[in-house]
Amino acid sequence: MTANPKITFIGAGSTVFMKNIIGDILQRPALSGARIALMDLNPARLEESAIVAGKLAATLGAAATVETFTDQRRALDRADFVVVAFQIGGYEPCTVTDFEVPKTYGLRQTIADTLGVGGIMRGLRTVPHLWKICEDMLAVCPQAIMLQYVNPMAINTWAIAEKYPTIRQVGLCHSVQGTAMELADDLDIPYDEIRYRAAGINHMAFYLTFEHRQADGSYRNLYPDLVAAYRDGRAPKPGWNPRCPNKVRYEMLTRLGYFVTESSEHFAEYTPYFIKEGRDDLIDKYGIPLDEYPKRCIEQIARWKSQADQYRSAAAIEVKPSKEYASSIINSVWTGEPSVIYGNVRNNGCITSLPTNCAAEVPCLVDASGIQPTFIGALPPQLTALIRTNINVQELTVQALMTENRAHIYHAAMMDPHTAAELDLDQIWSLVDDLIAAHGDWLPAWAR
Repeated sequence: MTANPKITFIGAGSTVFMKNIIGDILQRPALSGARIALMDLNPARLEESAIVAGKLAATLGAAATVETFTDQRRALDRADFVVVAFQIGGYEPCTVTDFEVPKTYGLRQTIADTLGVGGIMRGLRTVPHLWKICEDMLAVCPQAIMLQYVNPMAINTWAIAEKYPTIRQVGLCHSVQGTAMELADDLDIPYDEIRYRAAGINHMAFYLTFEHRQADGSYRNLYPDLVAAYRDGRAPKPGWNPRCPNKVRYEMLTRLGYFVTESSEHFAEYTPYFIKEGRDDLIDKYGIPLDEYPKRCIEQIARWKSQADQYRSAAAIEVKPSKEYASSIINSVWTGEPSVIYGNVRNNGCITSLPTNCAAEVPCLVDASGIQPTFIGALPPQLTALIRTNINVQELTVQALMTENRAHIYHAAMMDPHTAAELDLDQIWSLVDDLIAAHGDWLPAWAR
């Protein structure tokens, strides 16, 4: 082990995300001298990211070095950690395709990057590139840990574990800690007084406990407060109920007894209850933002154009801690200082009521030994049942990729809860045909 870790960032053209991760890393004393390798295929975006990373180091007085690469294997050579954050096909053409083609069948979506026909297509075009990273890692940095931030997270994590089981990897998302912060804010309780335990799959994990520390050191269950606040407006925070941005999740809390860790716009399309043809009353009642992801993409592209100019001319760049786990993981593995994160890993019996080979999201202990998932046991049966409906789609998409069996793409779409609630079998088959044709070379040859 060298004195300073080498951290390779694949997809470094995601400059804002890279800025947050690198900023977190360089604020940690043990990592301030890190060797940062930025890799992207877009030379202009790569140059922008290098400027930002360099100014972050200068602002923080860190001794980090920054190199740029367009060759992936060279960037990975002797890396200790590999952060992956890219989007195959980008907003245009692929995200647009994932939304516009289903619309011709009357199938509306909100995010379409995790499940549904949009998530399936994104998985098909993303996993082969993740596998290429794994191949390069096995060749030049076989002991490195992959910190994978790419959607569809569960499909990606599952597919990597199936084909490259020796790769040390974890799928990372900020939904668990981010939602906990939101709920603390909803109840006007300081986040550092909250204790919780969550488990499930990415974007459909649930808080099995959600509690508030009392003055005497005991903990009080906060679920009754959340349910009461949603049902009749009785909440510690005035005006909370009318502005509630999470009506889908709160409604499901009242039906399931547990709160899901990902947003209402996501959860609305993971289930068959909220987006229905001819039921715009449901869209209005639950405040469901249709076509939300394309809107965000357009806003982010416009925002980045102005931010890029600001970063180029700024002498220093403001650094604020993010909610991401990457720096905590790297610090714990490098120094041995333990931490706890929520990670997506091969289940391997952590959640006994879910398949052994699925990608589960569970608390993980991190130290010099690496990332060690913790045992959860069986989830409440209603949560297990709902999660399985999403696992079905993930499993069939992974099977399509592993076996190069195109039929399983159609089977995955058949099993998707939202798609099946809206379309009949002939429509589903025809829609998948149209999506495959529209994606063209963005998909692997066997799928076309």
